[in-house]
Amino acid sequence: QEQLVESGGGLVQPGGSLTLSCRASRSNFTIATMGWYRQVPEKQREMVAVISSFGDAKFGDSVKGRFTISRVLFENTVTLRMNNLNSEDTAVYYCYGSSGGSDYWGKGTLVTVSS
Repeated sequence: QEQLVESGGGLVQPGGSLTLSCRASRSNFTIATMGWYRQVPEKQREMVAVISSFGDAKFGDSVKGRFTISRVLFENTVTLRMNNLNSEDTAVYYCYGSSGGSDYWGKGTLVTVSS
């Protein structure tokens, strides 16, 4: 079973920045799309940002212009840089990967935006 391992969550003040990183457990695990979703209690998980193996990126409307995403293909890592954070960004962030028609998820990392 492939695994995605997140790191970088924590507490940040409003207006601050935070970087999340994710890596696949095996470097030779071919992942077509990697990215990030987030979820708050009693709401559906929503797409934050995803990036294809060609480098095409998509962002959720609420994070456009504030978040950037990048990946290193041969390392199977993806990084989410979050700027100008606000309280509505508080959520558990999940790393996502798609490979061979299957979806894979990390266990999640909590991001809390609070003063």
